[in-house]
Amino acid sequence: MLFDRYRYVVVEGPIGVGKTSLARRLAEHYEATALLEKPEENPFLARFYENPARHALSTQLFFLFQRINEVRDLAQMDLFRASTVADYLFDKDVLFARLNLSDDEFALYQNIYHNLAPQVPAPDLVIYLQASPEALVERVHKRATPYERQIADSYLTRLAQAYSDFFYHYDTAPVFIVNSENLNFVDSDEDFAFLLQRIEGMRGQREFFSRGA
Repeated sequence: MLFDRYRYVVVEGPIGVGKTSLARRLAEHYEATALLEKPEENPFLARFYENPARHALSTQLFFLFQRINEVRDLAQMDLFRASTVADYLFDKDVLFARLNLSDDEFALYQNIYHNLAPQVPAPDLVIYLQASPEALVERVHKRATPYERQIADSYLTRLAQAYSDFFYHYDTAPVFIVNSENLNFVDSDEDFAFLLQRIEGMRGQREFFSRGA
């Protein structure tokens, strides 16, 4: 069983890759606590996509405090003794900050981040979902939430590369890397079961999983 080995599992990846859908299904399958991002609560997000330069810092800081409060509350209540699946990794907040903030804003952000980060427990396992920029663009356009319609294709490309760079160096927890382009974890029980089998058989600190078209 997955949660016999990993009590705190994080599903990560760029916008449109399916991390929230997979996190929800994992939590339901294993009767675990789901810790999900709430972008709809960020009052600056829609304005960020309209005018990134003006609203990047306020958007980033809102997400930073939102995430630290959720993760810290769980840690204080000792709920990580139970099984928990999250659709965000606290450490990746810096990825978005570096991508979106000016140098002065990023310096301010880093001061705040480094004061908060020690309060965050490390996950036991990170499932990192990958997809090509072209696939991400197609998926984002297909689901078309109101604020996401304004996301530039070039931004999704830069974001996918930023994630790749981030996880190339990430070593805080074991990472199971999944090429998700030819897998449907939500609608295909076979794909979901195959993924679970591969994760439960993981033995090293970093493994890669893919399936051909």
